[in-house]
Amino acid sequence: MESASDFLDLLFSSPADTIVLHKEDLPEDFYDLKTKFAGEILQKLVNYGRRMVVLGDFENSDSKSWKDFVYESNKQGRFVFTSSIEEGISLLR
Repeated sequence: MESASDFLDLLFSSPADTIVLHKEDLPEDFYDLKTKFAGEILQKLVNYGRRMVVLGDFENSDSKSWKDFVYESNKQGRFVFTSSIEEGISLLR
């Protein structure tokens, strides 16, 4: 997945309202907040009433802004970043 258009293709090919991806399914640009790619993706999810769980290890990031982003996203519960599907489901709102 290299663009927001690729993400829209994925979004519309899924009948579910929640998308579950592994960390590796998203390009590195997603995790660099300066690229604004994450913001584009998350805005598309909001616009189309979808939720997303991304599974992976998000504890070891050196970026304070990324850690803050994950914390706020998990708190809101529409876009969840976690290591287990069980925790992801429990965090969704």
